[in-house]
Amino acid sequence: MNAFDVLSDPVRRRTLELISQKEHASGEIVKVVEAEFGISQSAVSQHLRILRDTGFANVRKDGAKRCYEINPAGFADVDAWLEQLRHFWTSKMDALAKEVERGKRSDK
Repeated sequence: MNAFDVLSDPVRRRTLELISQKEHASGEIVKVVEAEFGISQSAVSQHLRILRDTGFANVRKDGAKRCYEINPAGFADVDAWLEQLRHFWTSKMDALAKEVERGKRSDK
């Protein structure tokens, strides 16, 4: 499964948002995702497995719990794809910064 297939699912995106803030036990993730999406614990577990298997999440066993955290390496393909497009907005942001600066000078 490619990175964009992984990220195309709203449950997986929400899960990544949760674990990007801090490590979460799978039970905590299940609680949030069940409440927001109305899916079963088993379905959430399948999404967590996909995130692990595709390198977007790391898991650590803590006794009986499994704790998930973001794995930045999983985003390498996304970053590489975005890199091809960055020049489109970089020049526009530079131009905007110049206009803002010009506006500040004319206000004085």
